[in-house]
Amino acid sequence: QVQLVESGGGLVQPGDSLRLSCAASGFTFSSVAMGWFRQDPGKERAFVAGIWTSGGKTYYGDSVKGRFTISRDNAKNTVYLQMNSLKPEDTAVYYCAKAPSDFGTLSPRDYDYWGQGTQVTVSS
Repeated sequence: QVQLVESGGGLVQPGDSLRLSCAASGFTFSSVAMGWFRQDPGKERAFVAGIWTSGGKTYYGDSVKGRFTISRDNAKNTVYLQMNSLKPEDTAVYYCAKAPSDFGTLSPRDYDYWGQGTQVTVSS
């Protein structure tokens, strides 16, 4: 069965960096797009970054452009989110998501499997 397991979250100070990992299994990882979303309590899940398979195209939410980088290692079935220059407003639960095809969208409704989430807290 499909499994997505996030890791790498934690408590950091403003300006610090974190790298999230999402280990995938149960499907052909290299053939599908992957995304990272985040969610604050009481708010909708928001798009953070996505990486498609076609040419490895990447997309970012406006609030993280220039600070976050998404990448994937198809040999390890893992997608990463490198987060630099973290801000308190980046605090959220971060989720890894699998798209049903080789391209994704910015809408969480277009992803069919989700990880359990990892908490990122940015605070001084």
